[in-house]
This record gives sequence, C-alpha cells and structure tokens, in this order.
Amino acid sequence: MSHEGNARQEWLRRRVGVLREPNFRRFYTGYSTSLLGSAMSTVAVAFAVLDSGARATGLGWVFAANVVPQVLFMPVAGAIADRLGRRRAMLGADVLRCAAQASLATALFVGRPQLWLFALLAWLGGMGTAFFTPSLTALTVEMAPAGQLGNANALYSLAGSATRIIGPALGGALVAIAGSATVMAVDAGSYLASVLALSLLRLPPATPGPAATPGSAATPGSAPAAARRSLLGDMAEGWADFRSRTWLWVTTVQFAFFNLITWAPWMLLGPVLGKEYLGGAAVWGAIMAVQGAGAILAGLLSLGRHPRRPVVVATVGTFCYALPDIPMALHAAAPWVAAAAFACGAGASVSSTFSGTAMQQQVPPQMLARVSSLMMFPSYGIGVIGYMVDGPLAAAIGTPVVFGVGAAYGLLSSAAVLTLPAVRAVRWGASYPDQRDTAPAAGTAPAGLRASPRSAGRRRRPSARRT
Repeated sequence: MSHEGNARQEWLRRRVGVLREPNFRRFYTGYSTSLLGSAMSTVAVAFAVLDSGARATGLGWVFAANVVPQVLFMPVAGAIADRLGRRRAMLGADVLRCAAQASLATALFVGRPQLWLFALLAWLGGMGTAFFTPSLTALTVEMAPAGQLGNANALYSLAGSATRIIGPALGGALVAIAGSATVMAVDAGSYLASVLALSLLRLPPATPGPAATPGSAATPGSAPAAARRSLLGDMAEGWADFRSRTWLWVTTVQFAFFNLITWAPWMLLGPVLGKEYLGGAAVWGAIMAVQGAGAILAGLLSLGRHPRRPVVVATVGTFCYALPDIPMALHAAAPWVAAAAFACGAGASVSSTFSGTAMQQQVPPQMLARVSSLMMFPSYGIGVIGYMVDGPLAAAIGTPVVFGVGAAYGLLSSAAVLTLPAVRAVRWGASYPDQRDTAPAAGTAPAGLRASPRSAGRRRRPSARRT
C-alpha cells in the first residue's frame, strides 16, 4: 500500500476508528435509527393531539407527561442500570418505548384517542427515556476503546443533530401523505431496530468484585457486589462519587440553570417571536436547521480531537448557548438570529462531546450510570420549570428582558466556571481519583498508588494537585 493510502487509513482510524468495533457499530446503527424515528414522531404527536380536538394547553400536558417521569425516575434509573446491567436497562427501556408508540399508532389507526391516552403513553415513553439515557454513557465505555471515547461521543452528537434536521421534515411529509398513525408505527419500528442492535451486542461478562468506594478505581468489566447492598446504598455511593468531583457538580448546577434561564426562553419564546416578526414558521424552521448544521460541523471537527483540558474546551463551548438570546433580546433580523443559532449548535456539540468524554474517563466505570443520572436529573428537573414560567414572565416584564437575563446568565456563568481550578485540572485520557475534595475511603490504597482504570497494573506518580 502507498504512503498516501496508509496516511488516509490512519486519518480515518483516528476519527472514526470506533466504528470498526462490532459492538459499537451495531449499537450506533440501531441508536441512530431510533433517533430518526423519535424526531419524526414529535411532529406526528403534535398534529395527532391537535386533530383529536385538544388545544395548545392539551398539547402542553402531553409534552409535560413525557418529561415529568424523566425527572422522577432518572436518579433511581442510574442505580438500577449499574446494579442490573446497562444493556438490560436499555433493552427494557426500548421495549417499553416501542410498546407505547405501537399502542398509540394502533389507537390512531382505529380512531381519535382521548387526551388522557396521549398523556399516559407519553408518560410510559418518558419512563423508558429515564432508564435509557444514563445507561448510554456507561454502556459506551463497555463498547468503545478508551482512546476512541471522544469519537464515540462526537458520533452520538452527529446522529442527534442530523436526525433533528431530517426527522421533522420526513415526519411532516409522512403525516401529510399517510397520517400520524403511520409515523407512530414507523417510530415503534425504529425502537425495534434499537432492541435488535442491543440484543446483538457481545459484551464481556461482568465479574463480581468488591463494592467500589468514591475514591477507588475499577476495571470496566467489574461489577459491585450488589447482593450485599440495597438500592439506596447504591444511590448513596453514586452520590458520594458525584459530589466528590468539584468540576462535575459545578458544571451540573450551571447547566441546570442554563436550561431554566438561558435555554428555555430560546426554545419556548423563540417560536413566538419567529411568528411575530422573523417571518413565520418557514423562517423559524430554517433557523433551527442552521442550528443543527452548526452542530453537525462541530461534531465532524471534533472527531479525532484530544484536547489536553477537555472540561475547559467543553466550558468554552457553553458560551455559545447564550448567543441566540442576544439577537432575540435586541429584536435583531433573522440573519443575525441564524448566525447565533449556528454558533449555538456548534458550541453545544463541542460541549456535550468533551464533557461526556471527561466523565467517562474520570468516573469509575461501575458507577457511570449512577453519576450520569445525577448529572442529568437537575437539568430535567429545574429546566422544565422554564417552560412553565417563561410565558407569564414575558407577559409581565417583556420578552426582551427575559432573553437579556438569559444571555447574561449564560455568558457570566461560563466565565465563572472557567475560573475554577477543578475545571482546569481535568486532563484528557487520565483518571485522577486523587483530584477530589474528599480523601479516599478507609481501606483503599493511597490515590497516587492506585492503578488507573485504563492502566491496570501500572503505577502512577502521586499527584500533589487537589481540587
């Protein structure tokens, strides 16, 4: 093979080499298929609810019925996934979501379902999402090599961004041609594809081991001695690890209020202003597509990147979340809003890719689902409040003020997070169990002498840095 051919293969390996892993390739195919189905069904559900005679308030109840169980069940879902196995949890979640969408499709084929049935099935779908989402972070560590975790997360971001652009367009066209019931049936089939992909994974069996402590490292194949602990004990162990990592809980709090103050106005009041002065649904749809294009471009550029300080890079990306609120507060023209949306999509992709990779590298593998659920829980629980209060707030103090506050919080909070030594201390590809606020639990080796999960059997020099 020529030198040019070898260079091309090495270039591809560094960026998409994770797709050479059979387990990841199978899962990614099923996962992307289910994302596309979900993006299509969002349009179908909205039209089906409105066609049933409900108004905007009823549609809001259906959307809330999907989010509330995610808030309620996510903390315990992570503990259950770590206890019983991530693939089992995800299989159960996708079976439940498939059943919910298939039931709704059947009801729509038969007639016009009442609002309570839409809400009930949305609730079941939200329960499935509560178990699937935190398990995804943890299962990725079992499927992808340590050096390819960043690429795996970038590919997830690419799939999400692409399906958010393509899915609504396909869903809207299919609703117009064949009706909402057909789209819901397609979505149910997409969950079946994910179930099949998960069923085909060939993962190494978990080996029983001692219960992990917040200061201990573990090998990816190890499992806690769940039989000797209660579920509450598992949750407490996850909480201890979560709160011991300053960079993780600080960025979690930041994102929870991001969703409340900065992101909710963009998602809720953005379409209102889009209708009022930007040019209507077509222009707003184009702005959303531009935002997705920014995420796709950033996702492609993130492939093969190994930033030395991943949480710093992720935090820099969060500045972009606030950018769309600025032109909206100033009542700027559509091109300015679209430019800000493009930057927002790019920053969001960079932030999710590298913050997720940092967590996978830093948190002991056997606790990833629990810690991931604790990271996501506030974002769902606090963020959803924004959808309830931003409308009345805009009526009381004005839409420009709501957007202005959102932009100010977004920019200032990101700047504040960047000043923290704990955020700057996290390095790419290394596990630093000693870089925490608490000392190792009794009975564990000193932090500097424990083996990293990705370098078992190899000693590291003690680090003097503590955060």
